[in-house]
Amino acid sequence: MSGNVTSLFRSTAAHSPSMAALARESGEAAGAGPVDFCIPCNPYFPTPAMFDEMAGRLRDIITYYPSSADTITAELCSLLQLPPQCVAMGNGSTELITWIDHLLVRESLAVPVPTFGRWTDQPMETGKRVDMFPLQEAGGFALDLARYAEFVRARGTRAVVVCNPNNPDGGYLHKQALVQFMDAMADRDLVVIDESFLEFADAEAEPSVVQEAMLRPNVVVLRSLGKNFGLHGIRFGYLVANPALAGRVRAMLPKWNLNSFAEHVVFMLRDHGPEYAQSLHQVRRDRLEMAAQLSALPGLTVYPSQGNFLFVRLPVGAEGTAVRDRMLTEHRVLVRECGNKIGSSSRFLRLVVRPQVDVRRLVSGLEQVLYGAGRGAAVPGQATGTGYSSGTAAVDRLMYETNGSGMRAITAQTAGAGAPGLAAAPSPGTGTGTGVPLPAAAPVAVPVAPAAATVPGPPPVPQQVPGPQPAPYPGPVPVPHPAPVPQPSPAPVPAPAAYPPTFGPTPPGVPARGGLTAAQVRGTNGLESVPATGWPNAVGMGQAG
Repeated sequence: MSGNVTSLFRSTAAHSPSMAALARESGEAAGAGPVDFCIPCNPYFPTPAMFDEMAGRLRDIITYYPSSADTITAELCSLLQLPPQCVAMGNGSTELITWIDHLLVRESLAVPVPTFGRWTDQPMETGKRVDMFPLQEAGGFALDLARYAEFVRARGTRAVVVCNPNNPDGGYLHKQALVQFMDAMADRDLVVIDESFLEFADAEAEPSVVQEAMLRPNVVVLRSLGKNFGLHGIRFGYLVANPALAGRVRAMLPKWNLNSFAEHVVFMLRDHGPEYAQSLHQVRRDRLEMAAQLSALPGLTVYPSQGNFLFVRLPVGAEGTAVRDRMLTEHRVLVRECGNKIGSSSRFLRLVVRPQVDVRRLVSGLEQVLYGAGRGAAVPGQATGTGYSSGTAAVDRLMYETNGSGMRAITAQTAGAGAPGLAAAPSPGTGTGTGVPLPAAAPVAVPVAPAAATVPGPPPVPQQVPGPQPAPYPGPVPVPHPAPVPQPSPAPVPAPAAYPPTFGPTPPGVPARGGLTAAQVRGTNGLESVPATGWPNAVGMGQAG
């Protein structure tokens, strides 16, 4: 593969170039591209027989108009045993994120970082204030919901996002903790639970909060179909919410926002539930085996994941863009380097779970790139041949100096300063962009080191108490790292008190504000439940097979 393909990564912001772009640049024939550890697909579904069936009907599928979105949504809801009034289908989850931003996010949005890039980029593009809550590497990038709730209240943020499992680290939050968090956020405008990768989780038998979301007036659950079914090219996803919220989004969607391929796949699913369940079981088994093999590489850290991908930290001295480029050009393996994700750096890769034959190729390539001819040899120093970086410094400045005030605000501040580059951080207690004024207490959070040890740098952001390192997968002990430079220990931060919900959960017989009673959601009063068809429902689709 030509080394010129690596130039495609320079022009991407928060994402990698498409496989079509890579194929055009490399001049390779269709199907002859690299082994893909970048795009998080399900490699076992659809089955070869399903692909053959779609190929046999290709002419009809692409010649004629699809049915309306209502027809396709009704079929999906009959499979998942969800009331159609509570569902809106979109042309991919990204379309739904766009409409959520335009319709339901008024002025500010809180997002843990790193996470899926559209949750930070989309609201900033429309001038909203994005309050970024940094996940700590020392704590294995785990999200502490209690501290996140405190952060939201201190910032006065009106809308909140949680991804479960989170992308790129695969961190998982148990259902009970999420339901408690949703109730604690009952006074916010909106709470979004992004479950795009939840089908691959096996930590709980019923991990989804879709049933709880339908009972609450301000909760939206986002779910993906392309990722679960291994069909990113067919843009389809859906959200589940109280009928009032789901109806607002559904009313704005075009009549034919779903294409004929999406319709064909949805109507095929009724006959292929067992194959789908088996594919999820196989991905979960592959995840364990792949994590064990990667953990055996000296100096490589593998974080526990409930997604169909693994987040890994490269050994000291290795630089992600160089590793990515060499893996692509020398070994024809495509990996996701995470230096352009806010809250991450070029020391991290996200690697999609794939069959063992592909994993052996990945591990072999990493051994050669990281250690040279001798296993366990010194890791090469910082790369010098790429001539570019992933822009980690730029996204860090965006996070620290603007705290996500929005692209419009950045432009305005820069113009007012009369100099290129990002504007300085706003003073505490002042608003930026179209957001509300920041509360005066917002800058609280972390103890400050003694003046003699302080190093000038960006303004501090709220920090979590460092937790234990993630539990390693079985494997040899990593090679020793250089001894860290001693740092002053901050004063201990007392554990936060449990955050009492402003409003408790909706009682079974009482409707949520503008919503339904529990009985209505379960199938009475006009929302007829659908008999089981052998397809895993929305609650049980994530069960271990």
